[in-house]
Amino acid sequence: MDYIDRLRRFAVNDASLDPERQLEPTSLDARTTAVARLAALVAVGGAEPTYGSLVDAAVSAGATTAEIVDVLTAVVPIVGLPGVVAAAPKLALALGHDPFDADDAFADGTRR
Repeated sequence: MDYIDRLRRFAVNDASLDPERQLEPTSLDARTTAVARLAALVAVGGAEPTYGSLVDAAVSAGATTAEIVDVLTAVVPIVGLPGVVAAAPKLALALGHDPFDADDAFADGTRR
């Protein structure tokens, strides 16, 4: 199915788009897909465990930690600063950092 057919099927909520079936992108590489999914997770206010699995997928697909954190910056105009602030601790924990631990230094060595 080409992109126009896929778009039409989404637009009309075509019954052949089975919600139980995993729909995978056909034109995005794994890294871009993983980063887009992280952005969507921030937008919907996703649960903490989901951040871990999506961060793992993004890293496995070649995304850097800096790129993953940049997702927060990129979505501020869409989801607003409060949404990003709510997501930041979940993302930090998924990346292996405790945002509430004063001994957990920033990458440049500075502390909170």
